[in-house]
Amino acid sequence: MVKVLALTGSYRKNSYNTRVLSIAVEGAREAGGEVTLLDLNDYPMPIFNADEVETNGFDAAAYRFQDVLNEHSAFLIASPEYNGSLPGGFKNAIDWASRANDRYKMYEVFRGKTAAIITASPGQFGGLRCLRDLRGVLTIMGVNVLPSEIAVTFVGQKFDGDGTVINDDKTKKLLENIGALLVGAVK
Repeated sequence: MVKVLALTGSYRKNSYNTRVLSIAVEGAREAGGEVTLLDLNDYPMPIFNADEVETNGFDAAAYRFQDVLNEHSAFLIASPEYNGSLPGGFKNAIDWASRANDRYKMYEVFRGKTAAIITASPGQFGGLRCLRDLRGVLTIMGVNVLPSEIAVTFVGQKFDGDGTVINDDKTKKLLENIGALLVGAVK
């Protein structure tokens, strides 16, 4: 069975990216994937600083985050776009997880794994610029990022208020398909 780690780069409760991710998760599960949902709020890490690591040791939450990443063969990621790129907190978590320590080599928890990437935004570009940067970061660490990616535009119109049910069948199908595609690619 393909073990998929689903995570969002947003720390917000009920974020649009978390909501679209949940739909992609359904597709991954229907395709036979064993999906674990991860909330970055459960892994609070300080800003990565190599001097601090040298002085105080590797952060405990970062170790736990690395362990979870290491247990999975695929990543299903939805990230918002902040100022044309990844949110700083999400990038910080990636930076911590990529670092070598007494448990893992540099990039070890990422290298050779497969990822599908998604973004969602209330705007007309759907967070598209975030995907470029996320793809670049993951690729540098040796992650095979699927060529298909999804930028959900005008996402606020596709949900009723704070609800989790999407009211756009085309977008729902695209999201489910990328989850299934990820599982199929790893199989």
